[in-house]
Amino acid sequence: MIVVKVGGGEGIDPTGVLDDVADLHAGGERLVLVHGGSGETNRVATALGHPPRFVTSPSGRTSRYTDRTTLEIFTMVYRGRLNATHVEHLQAAGANAVGLCGADGRLLTGRRKASVRSVENGKTKRLHGDHTGTVDHVNDALLRTLLDGGYLPVVTPPALADDGVLVNVDGDRAAAAIATALGADALLLLTGVPGLLRDPDDPTTLVRDVDADDPGDATAAAGGRMRAKLDGALRAARGGVAQVVIGDARVARPVRTARAGSGTVVREGGAP
Repeated sequence: MIVVKVGGGEGIDPTGVLDDVADLHAGGERLVLVHGGSGETNRVATALGHPPRFVTSPSGRTSRYTDRTTLEIFTMVYRGRLNATHVEHLQAAGANAVGLCGADGRLLTGRRKASVRSVENGKTKRLHGDHTGTVDHVNDALLRTLLDGGYLPVVTPPALADDGVLVNVDGDRAAAAIATALGADALLLLTGVPGLLRDPDDPTTLVRDVDADDPGDATAAAGGRMRAKLDGALRAARGGVAQVVIGDARVARPVRTARAGSGTVVREGGAP
């Protein structure tokens, strides 16, 4: 069982990941694909006159502020255009893919945040009306039913909050929750860099191994979107997923490459 997450940021072409996933599926591997779409969402939101707004929490985490209009654009891009075109690509490659968002069959459910805290000009503000949330439960029975039927689930946010409202959730944390719930052998978080870098501009500074019990310097090195990826990786490793890798989506055969340990490997106990 392999859970693959491919990011949707600028500069990430998911084609290589989709082709590798389809090939592995044809060879009998049981896979779940989770995808993002932040870059496309930013472009569409800007074109529609509602450009993205990002907030930084007091802990330094950057996230999208998701008001209701942003949520509708987000859903249109993630669940609409991208999920459908990824399924189309996989079907053309011979994989019987099924597209799902977290609300379908209550696949991903959790809590909607009452408010978010944002640091602006050195002051902390509390913002209301945000449609972001957490993934607290995975309907793994639904995924197992699809997998047992020979299907390839293709999963994307949004999720469903306890009050029945759609919420934007982090894709890496969602993938980690899915991998943990399924007892997956591997979680591969594929993005537009070789892995966690101590210097984001220098690929030679790759952090090759992270001890999930004592991430220390790795946490300090993870800035921006990488912080959420590392957080998801740590959760999965602590949740019993044997192999967790933050790898490069841009290389040839990216899924196989990450499965072979190329990238940042996160495990309990650190390097073997």
